[in-house]
This record gives sequence, structure tokens and C-alpha cells, in this order.
Amino acid sequence: MANVILKDKFFKNQVIRFVFSAGVGFLVDIAAFYFLYHNFLEQPNYNVLNYRFDNYTLSLAISFFLGVVVNFLITKYMVFNESESSPAKQFFRFISVAIIGFFANLTLLDIFVRSFQIYPPVARVAAALSLFFASFFIHKFFSFSLSLRHHATGADSKTSN
Repeated sequence: MANVILKDKFFKNQVIRFVFSAGVGFLVDIAAFYFLYHNFLEQPNYNVLNYRFDNYTLSLAISFFLGVVVNFLITKYMVFNESESSPAKQFFRFISVAIIGFFANLTLLDIFVRSFQIYPPVARVAAALSLFFASFFIHKFFSFSLSLRHHATGADSKTSN
């Protein structure tokens, strides 16, 4: 009985569900990158629309997009499922946040390493963790247009935008 209550509380916690969603998206991104880089995009360079790209650049672009799509779907249906905004609007906002988040992560990493002389692997973790919390709230309020209402009771917040 205690396990059921603990499990129920666990799955009602938005932050835990968001961590799960982000983790699955990250795993899809990494797995897709590895597969594309080693098995699909085997030439060192590709010409796309008269631009030359390395295979790892194309692999990253495709895998990043796949990870974001998976993360969006899980986040939409498991984390912020009470949103009444249109799915197209949610997706556009989610992608916008993901792109901005990518560049924000690079900026924070650079600041931590150059300004504070933090060891790069530690700086990478610090940047990712600091952006995780910002990402949670930005997706909640911007991507899925949800209010500040507390959801732990199971009551849905019905704010449309």
C-alpha cells in the first residue's frame, strides 16, 4: 500500500515527470547521433543547399531535432497535459525554447570556464542543471501556457492562450 502511495506521488510530481521527459529526449538525441554518425552519414562531408557540412554537424542537427520532438511529445502528454493551447503553438514555442536553450547552455559553459576557471566537465554539469530549472518554468508558462497554480492535488489548471 505504501508503494502505491509513493508511486502515485512520484508520477503526480511535474518536476519528476519533466526530468524523465528530458532524460528520454537526451537518450534519443545521443543514440540517434551515434547511429547517424557511424552508420548513415559515413562520408566526411555533405553538400546541402550549396553549403558544405561535416557528417558530425548533420548528425547533430538531425539527432537534436529528434530529441526535441521526443521530449516535446512526452512533455506535452505526460508533464503539461492540462494545457489548452493548440499543439502547433506548443510545438513552435517548445522548439524556440530548445534552440535558445542550446545557445544559453553554450554561453553559460563559456562563462563558467573562462570567467570562473571551473573545470569544463563540472562547468558543463552546472550549466545543464541551471538551465534545467529555467527550462521547466519556461516550458510550463510559455510553451504550454500554464498558470502558477499548484498541481499536486491533481486539479488541472485550465488556462488557455
